Amino acid sequence: MQEKMEKTVCWCLVLTCLLVPLAGAADWNILKLQTHDGLKISLKNYCESWRMNVELHNIREFQVVPEECIEYIGKYVTSIQYKVDSQRATEECLVYLSTSCNLKKDGFDAWIFDIDDTLLSTVPYYKDNLYGGRKLNVTSLEEWMKSGKAPALDHSLKLYDELKSRGVQILLVTSRKEHLRSATIDNLVKVGYYGWTKIIFRDPANELVSVEKYKSDVRKKLVNDGYRIWGILGDQYSSIQGIPNPKRAFKLPNPMYYVA
Repeated sequence: MQEKMEKTVCWCLVLTCLLVPLAGAADWNILKLQTHDGLKISLKNYCESWRMNVELHNIREFQVVPEECIEYIGKYVTSIQYKVDSQRATEECLVYLSTSCNLKKDGFDAWIFDIDDTLLSTVPYYKDNLYGGRKLNVTSLEEWMKSGKAPALDHSLKLYDELKSRGVQILLVTSRKEHLRSATIDNLVKVGYYGWTKIIFRDPANELVSVEKYKSDVRKKLVNDGYRIWGILGDQYSSIQGIPNPKRAFKLPNPMYYVA
């Protein structure tokens, strides 16, 4: 009897030694993360930090939103906070325009806008694609764009109208392809955008270059045409970086995807 009990205890110890490491691995998750100084990090803290570092351009070239942050990102881009962040960005554009821009009002004062998630929102599309948690399917996205269902970003529309009322030429530079021109223009007009000076799409000749180079090349041509580009508003760094630089660049929040 004693020998049987000893064997049972022995097996229990063996199983404990085997299962404890496995349980520890299974139990490890973002909720258990700690920094080197012992600071406990919650899932909300982690995802907010991830989102903030995307906006700071510390996190780049991500393919998808981290799985554990999908719900958080979805809540953010449909929240009041997202609208407040966007409103602050557009208000700063007007502060800059009112205090630092000596407009000549000769038809060459200009402002560049991106389109997707700057003038038109793709949040409805990404809602059905895990808010960036699913790898982008370009064909699917373009089919959605052709439907012309993208809503306006309200604060961007107000900025757009204010710039227009001050005699600033509106230049729309998008990475959408040329075959989406008609659907895009119809969508813009339907939600209240009209009266732009130029709208520029990617043609087949520049589809293989990076978005940053494509938009930089467009700006170079616009500057050579005589436009004074006082500012740019976009949701991606690739829309606002590169030579020639605008006098000021403003970025709207967008943690759902990254475009280089």
